[in-house]
This record gives sequence, C-alpha cells and structure tokens, in this order.
Amino acid sequence: MTRIGQAIMLLHGGDREEARNRFGALWSEIGEVGDPLHRCTLAHYMADTQDDPGDELAWDLRALSAAEGLSEERLARHQEALAVRAFYPSLHLNLAADYVKLHRPEAARVHIERARAATDALGDDGYGNGVRSAIDRLERRLREE
Repeated sequence: MTRIGQAIMLLHGGDREEARNRFGALWSEIGEVGDPLHRCTLAHYMADTQDDPGDELAWDLRALSAAEGLSEERLARHQEALAVRAFYPSLHLNLAADYVKLHRPEAARVHIERARAATDALGDDGYGNGVRSAIDRLERRLREE
C-alpha cells in the first residue's frame, strides 16, 4: 500500500505518465489474484491515468470486481470494512463517468444510482462532500441529456 500511495501522490501531483508506469509495475506484481484491497485501490487509481475511455472503463471494472471479491471474514475487520464501503460511491461514480464518455447513458444512470445509494458510507468531510458533489453534477448532466 505504501508504493501504491507513492504512485497516487505522483498522479495527484500531475505526473500521470510516471504514475501509470508505477501502477503498471505494481499490477504486474499483484496481478489478478493478489490481495483484493490492493487490487481495488490500484485499479481505481490506474483508471485515472488512462487516455482511452475504454481502457479507463476496464480498470474501473477491475476495481469494482476486486472490491466485491473481499471476503466476509476480511470485511468483518471494522477498519477495512469502513474503507471499502466508503470506496463504493467513488467506484460507481467513476464507472458512470466512463459510460458517459463512451456514450452509454443508460449504463451511466445505473452506476450513478448505485453511487448515490452508497453515499451513506461517506464521511462528512472533504472527501465525502467532494464525492457527493461529483455525483450531483453527473446526475444533472445525465438529466440534461
């Protein structure tokens, strides 16, 4: 998670290419069968480094799949359960945005509804408020279309 965090800092600092390279190297290590929480986090951010909307969608789908693959035993650990539950609004929001880019508004609406339904897991903080605001903006955009 430390190395994933370092690549996330590069991404947030504007170095998408280096972040993509590091995420790619980490994905090679973790792979499709690695730790689900690590795969979810990595794929979620790897999607943000993609230039092609189809590639972005593929990474966001990997992130959702990994989140759904966390075992009940693991989710019983309170800290991890909260972290994963708080990730779902963003995961679905990203998928909705991907589908908008790919001109698939019905699929986008499905995921924006799922994002909205999962917002109870968000805190009343900058992250939670930011995700809720982004959901609101995308919902308005979809209504206008």
